Amino acid sequence: MRSFKYESLPSRVVFGAGTFATVGDEVSRLGAQRVMVFAGRPERSLADRLKWQLGPRMVDLFDDVLPHVPLAIAASARARARDLQADLLLTVGGGSTTGLGKAVALESGAPILAIPTTYAGSEMTPIWGLTEAHRKTTGRDPRVLPRVVVYDPELTLTLPPGLSGASGMNAMAHCVEAAYAADCPPMIRIMAEEGIRALAVALPAVVDEPHDLAARSEAFYGAYLAGCAFAVAGSGLHHKICHVLGGAYNLPHAETHAIVLPHAVAYNAPAMAEAMRRIGDALGADEPALALYQLAGRLGIPSGLREIGMAEADLDAATELVLKAIPTNPRPLERGPIRRLLDDAEFGRRPVTHLTPAM
Repeated sequence: MRSFKYESLPSRVVFGAGTFATVGDEVSRLGAQRVMVFAGRPERSLADRLKWQLGPRMVDLFDDVLPHVPLAIAASARARARDLQADLLLTVGGGSTTGLGKAVALESGAPILAIPTTYAGSEMTPIWGLTEAHRKTTGRDPRVLPRVVVYDPELTLTLPPGLSGASGMNAMAHCVEAAYAADCPPMIRIMAEEGIRALAVALPAVVDEPHDLAARSEAFYGAYLAGCAFAVAGSGLHHKICHVLGGAYNLPHAETHAIVLPHAVAYNAPAMAEAMRRIGDALGADEPALALYQLAGRLGIPSGLREIGMAEADLDAATELVLKAIPTNPRPLERGPIRRLLDDAEFGRRPVTHLTPAM
């Protein structure tokens, strides 16, 4: 007999090619008059187009955007928002830009209108993250959930293939963890599995044909589903590992997720046979961890953490940080197997299920 709890998260989603042109209408719908725009330097041209749409309602452009949302930058943006009395925070860019807007909303309570340009999926979640002194802290708060999200796949056409693949695997990680999360409502598992299917098909097409708008749209659809699923299911072993590595060692966010995901799945596989079967069905594969590893390779993502800046000498310390960061997990956390998981991810080995501690 079914039994579950489900709290629907209120966001308006505007999805489709060309919807960027409707942003001004969405701002009017929210009644905003003092819009603070957040856009990294790569999105400067989009910010200029927003200036044309918003006119005098756009009171500032904040472009000091860095990965993992350093607390010092968040403090600067918060002060600017207070001085300007911003009544809407409009973010255009990837997960770092969305994250900075969330950091401001966490303090000010101003609503967010998010326009993603990557497949991060964080625009659909009430989860925030801040980094200080090489440690990343995350939390949940309804104030940071964007009020409106505009998905225009045309905005992703200039996203380089390599970054498209890594960003898409980040979204894939949201789906996979939601698909095996404890006490996850059945409708969220359905969304997660649909997201896995969409991303597994779309991402290779996006990398092979970067200007294929239909593939870009399907990848965005997968990312949307990933964000919705992750918002309810929350983070597990995989995301906690990535937060530790990103915060402590300043590793690139999307690539770290793509590299760690197959190994985290392999670690948990012995404790969740039914979830692995469902994830495998969505991927069209018998071994989900191996299928995810092969998909990442197909997308041209670096195979090991050492290729993106992780030093082997830091693995022992990283193991201790991971063990402290994860309170619960479907499979008990053991120092030896966790250390081996990180070692496999460091050197890009094919993922295997480890049932005994490393020697």
